[in-house]
Amino acid sequence: MLDIKKLDSEYIAPTYARTDLCIKEGKGSTCFDYSGKKYIDLGAGIAVNGFGFCDDEYKNAVTEQLSLIQHASNLYYTAPQAKLAELLCIRTGMKKVFFSNSGAEANECAIKAARKYSSDKYGDNRNVIITLKDSFHGRTLTTISATGQDNFHTHFGPFTEGFRHVPANDIEEMKKAVKDNNVCAIMIELVQGEGGVNVLCPEYVKEIEKICREKDIIFIIDEVQTGNGRTGYLYAYQGYDVCPDIVSTAKGLGGGLPIGATMFSDKIKDTLSAGTHGSTFGGNPVVCAGAYSILSRIDDKILDGVKRKSKYIFDELSGAKGVKSISGLGLMLGVETEKDNKEILKKCLERGVIVLTAKTKVRLLPALTISDEELKEAIKILKEAIAE
Repeated sequence: MLDIKKLDSEYIAPTYARTDLCIKEGKGSTCFDYSGKKYIDLGAGIAVNGFGFCDDEYKNAVTEQLSLIQHASNLYYTAPQAKLAELLCIRTGMKKVFFSNSGAEANECAIKAARKYSSDKYGDNRNVIITLKDSFHGRTLTTISATGQDNFHTHFGPFTEGFRHVPANDIEEMKKAVKDNNVCAIMIELVQGEGGVNVLCPEYVKEIEKICREKDIIFIIDEVQTGNGRTGYLYAYQGYDVCPDIVSTAKGLGGGLPIGATMFSDKIKDTLSAGTHGSTFGGNPVVCAGAYSILSRIDDKILDGVKRKSKYIFDELSGAKGVKSISGLGLMLGVETEKDNKEILKKCLERGVIVLTAKTKVRLLPALTISDEELKEAIKILKEAIAE
């Protein structure tokens, strides 16, 4: 491990404040470092490994496709891409999909599509996109411009123009923001992950949908982290009873390999025509084969399990010593603690549990399939670390 850390320090750009852990191998929600120490993972690679480490069906789907063809240009057709797009549309009611490689790229595509829809219909002066304060939409120049957190808006200017940030769960501020009639889209996360695991009120989201319908504003829901079973619904918006025009997703869809997907409703499905957008690696056949394996197995049993495990965590931690509050949906949870969250993260790691942080909270994003035994053991250790 020391050699790996030395190589990392010498040759990798220092953009990550790495935790002192080097994972060698894992299965399900259990992994091991190079000394053989065991860890229970409550982070899932930041909501990516929905079925945990080295899931057999996922691994088989990927390796079988890899033995056929590992890549083809998007100038040609490939079966895994077409099958995955069909499955996404069947399970969401959306009509078409654009594939990319990350959540940021999926959101870039959503932004481009919304602006083109408005440009085609109303001209080029109707291009403002409203997002929420404490939102997070990616790290490209445009998606950090969309992100409603001031700490991201330094060093890299000039930033992309045309974004307006309003407070979450304040419909009056949202109504004020659309009065100028220069707004082409409203873009929201239903649970703000990087912003502190903040949940949007259902009534607020319904009102946003109403505004969008009345003013022909494109309604975008960013499901990069909330999607693919994470909240107890296949996509979180399905639990809010709304119909977005665009849904972006990534993370858990790929099961560990990089993918982004931007899904379009009937209203906007043909807005991006040939040549208006593209991606060299988007829709890679190996990645799509893996994603199909993941998506096809997120069924009612899995989703019910997510809700049940979520309730268990809420019940165990609510009112526990050192816990101030819990927020989130499904297995996307934030725990506000009396002690510093980074201190708790360190204590958990020493005792063999991997947790994350978001703002001042301990963030929990375990695999959807984490076993009851693993979850029970991990939450016991977390409670002890919080209480000390």
